[in-house]
Amino acid sequence: MSTTSWIVTIVVAVLIVAALVALVAALDRRRRARRRIEAAGIRDRVAGQELEVGQREARAEELAARSRAAQAEADAKAAQAEQLAQQAQLHQSDVAESRAQLHKESERADRLDPDRKPVRTDDRTDQTPNH
Repeated sequence: MSTTSWIVTIVVAVLIVAALVALVAALDRRRRARRRIEAAGIRDRVAGQELEVGQREARAEELAARSRAAQAEADAKAAQAEQLAQQAQLHQSDVAESRAQLHKESERADRLDPDRKPVRTDDRTDQTPNH
């Protein structure tokens, strides 16, 4: 091969390599541009969804606050119910004591009454005396 052929071959090879480099660079720019557009779309979707997520988060916080308030109210009601149950138990105890005292007084009256027949204790089975 002559020198001119060698120079032409080298120039053609350099031009082919330069064209390939330019083609790769152009494809890379296009790929990067597409990725920028895709990233912008994703960011737009995320921004739109952030509002929705923020609203859902606010709703969740509201429900949690209502739950805490309801639990506090239930705890207060439970404490009030416990207090009322204790008061009822005290009153029932007082009533039972009063009934026992009335029963003793009734028995005493029966013992004192000359017209009343004595009731034998072995014949009684949780019967209250007739008045």
